[in-house]
Amino acid sequence: MIRLIDFLIYLVQLYMYIVIASVILSWLMAFGVVNPYNRVVRSIAQALQAVTEPLLAPIRRIMPDLGAIDISPIVLLLACIFVQGVVLGNLREMLSG
Repeated sequence: MIRLIDFLIYLVQLYMYIVIASVILSWLMAFGVVNPYNRVVRSIAQALQAVTEPLLAPIRRIMPDLGAIDISPIVLLLACIFVQGVVLGNLREMLSG
């Protein structure tokens, strides 16, 4: 059971990296550093959006409109840190000892 929890902790960590990569790629596309019309860049952006948008969309609906600033990835990262550290960490501690 502890191995399953360790695997879930790893998956949450991997998802956090995917969210960060999605944010960085969107910044690079917005500032013109990366060409958004390139097929490779567009396919990577669509893949990252397909993975992150199911959790970001409900957060965006709940949060107030801040104009051009989107802090929903920060809220999602904080939620992932909470799940990883508090929920899964305490569950792992409870099962191991």
